Amino acid sequence: MNNPNGELLIIGMRGCEDFVAEVDAYLTAGLGDRNKTYISKVDCPRFGSGEAKALLHESMRGHDVFIVSDCFNHGVTYKMHGMEVPMSPDDHFQDLKRVIHAIAGKARRINVIMPMLYEGRQHRRTARESLDCPMALQELVNMGVSNIITFDAHDPRVQNAIPLHGFDNVRPTYQMIKALVHTYPDISLSHDDLMIIAPDEGAMSRCMYYASVLGIELGMFYKRRNYSVIIDGKNPIEAHEYLGRDLSGKDAIVVDDMISSGESILDVAKQLKERGANRVFLFETFGLFCNGLDVFDKAYAEGLFDKVFTTNLIYRIPDLATREWYTEVNMCKYTAYIVETLHRDGTISDLLNPVKRIHNLLDAQNEHLAKIKAEQIKIEE
Repeated sequence: MNNPNGELLIIGMRGCEDFVAEVDAYLTAGLGDRNKTYISKVDCPRFGSGEAKALLHESMRGHDVFIVSDCFNHGVTYKMHGMEVPMSPDDHFQDLKRVIHAIAGKARRINVIMPMLYEGRQHRRTARESLDCPMALQELVNMGVSNIITFDAHDPRVQNAIPLHGFDNVRPTYQMIKALVHTYPDISLSHDDLMIIAPDEGAMSRCMYYASVLGIELGMFYKRRNYSVIIDGKNPIEAHEYLGRDLSGKDAIVVDDMISSGESILDVAKQLKERGANRVFLFETFGLFCNGLDVFDKAYAEGLFDKVFTTNLIYRIPDLATREWYTEVNMCKYTAYIVETLHRDGTISDLLNPVKRIHNLLDAQNEHLAKIKAEQIKIEE
């Protein structure tokens, strides 16, 4: 394919192989050559001491390279001193840099797709502490990375650390709403039947977007913390206080960027139920589930929430797919659209702003509900 940026190549770092293979399938179909693959395999072998290196198996000279890295895939392990060690975010980030080193400036352009931003929660300084995420972004661009694509960044303002380089923050708003409608065909997305809930002040911007495009009410919780104590590196939450309109009889969608332990989001869900919410849906772009799934099993059995929606952008605990309360939102096709558009040097503004697609989905759902209501009336007659 003739392109000023060179031939397209995609590298999937360890743990991203299945995701990249599906993206590649969409790309080969979209670019018109089903017999071709754009995947370039690389290896990052480890020595017994835990040290590593990157090894390329083909030339990258003159290519437009997209590297996909999931820095939160603890399902990938390596041997160190005879022990099986899970890879940490630091290990994954080092391997990403090793691959960029191995390319050695030969590629026409290097793009990094990092779905969940490395050290994204350490994006601003509030005490005598490190600024890990801005430093990581600066490291990447200083090594020759032209574009960084991430999804639902904890705080997209971190891009100010690299103002002269490409940084795109993609939000899966449309895909989440679409998954909800497919899972619950009876869901009403109207102002009278649904509310968007921000679990804390940090989630307000993404929740305001959901509420605005859907044309529904927005409520929020704020965290009352104990600032006299530090536990596990943070001030513990004493309570979630609600600000917003009456929830009685309405469905509620709680929107946030990630589930870590789940303690905070489940407390919010409990309060929503206590305030009269009908069904509670949790939209979480990244499901880390750091403390396992048992706490969610218990909360679901108690009726605190109805469904958790997370994307397949990062590693998911294998048992997650077996849970009745879980639905996975597939982002591979959307990622393929982004890669194809950027490779062609096209604008991704329409991909980043899905308002038209969301409104089309709303119209289709309203029409579907109207048909159901008409059929019920006929049966009653």
